Amino acid sequence: MKPFENMHRGMGIGGWLTNFKRVGFIQKEKALDLTVGDKEHFEKYITRWDIQNIRSMGMDHIRIPFDQVVIEEVGKPGAYREETLRHLDRGIEWSLAEGLDVVINLHRALGCYSEFGDGAMLLNDRSIQDRLIRMWEMLEDRYHGLDIAFELLNEVYSDEPEAWNKLAERIIKALRVKNPKRRVIIGPVCWNSPDRLAQLRLFDDVYVGYTFHFYEPHTFTHQRTTINQQQYAYNREIPYPGDSSYYKDFAVFCGGDPEVYKKWPVVGREFVEYSMRGAAAFKAAHPDKFLWLGEFGSIRHARLAWREAWMRDVIRFAIEHDIAYSAWNYLSTPYDCNKFSLVTDDERRIVSREMLRIIQGIAD
Repeated sequence: MKPFENMHRGMGIGGWLTNFKRVGFIQKEKALDLTVGDKEHFEKYITRWDIQNIRSMGMDHIRIPFDQVVIEEVGKPGAYREETLRHLDRGIEWSLAEGLDVVINLHRALGCYSEFGDGAMLLNDRSIQDRLIRMWEMLEDRYHGLDIAFELLNEVYSDEPEAWNKLAERIIKALRVKNPKRRVIIGPVCWNSPDRLAQLRLFDDVYVGYTFHFYEPHTFTHQRTTINQQQYAYNREIPYPGDSSYYKDFAVFCGGDPEVYKKWPVVGREFVEYSMRGAAAFKAAHPDKFLWLGEFGSIRHARLAWREAWMRDVIRFAIEHDIAYSAWNYLSTPYDCNKFSLVTDDERRIVSREMLRIIQGIAD
């Protein structure tokens, strides 16, 4: 059996061990602390029922993200928080018991997001890289007997493909010493952009898979988010599919290039497929490699019919190109300014029957 053969459609559970609060909004001296409230959140936010709920939706795998500061002591390289690691243990245990394949994902690494690591750049700081490698080695030791996948880093936001390729190779080599068959997933630079897949180093290793993320048109998927000052200031509903005048006007408002939409009188399915052409090219050039759309979604306050239309177009593309996918996101916390939830806050039920059919890959 191929290492990733059981992964077709899945869901991420951000908001539990990552995005539980927006670090950038907190005073610097307290930003990386784990408070008693954080620890209570880790304990209560996701239960086995939630994992069963995801399984009942027809998902076959789950993506469990975590932040480095959640499991490693701030300022103490190599000192790990057993209390919070046990929550990761529980998520893995519950998922495997429900027959779900598992990907654990380092979502926010020190030095990779500006609020994590005093601006130090992971790709240019050997000491931070060594710390990251030691953490993955620890996780390999901890989960050595479990067949789960390690997604090495959520999104490398910088545009330094060779620096990231070298670091990814170092991490994989370290893991291979301990486990030749550990499944590993890596994505490209620029926020896992599909058009940067061609710059990603490929490995002669069936246990290495590749991923990309997709949120285009960002104007639609992140409309009126409070985490982006321009979109928050613009404060306008953006339809999908929608007349390109909406998208051009926002581009002008934020100092962008409205000519991006020149070819698209209507921003819809054709625009989405064009924007993912890098993934289609990668899959065509490397049909033997596992390719995974590991994250995609739209902000919840966008109109439901628009969200459904966008998800339908993205998933249709993935299925047509034999690309596995994992929707983002099961449930977002009140503190997450990108609230992409696919279930309701209280009952945790899917937002619509049509959305369920779409993420199951059976919608027309």
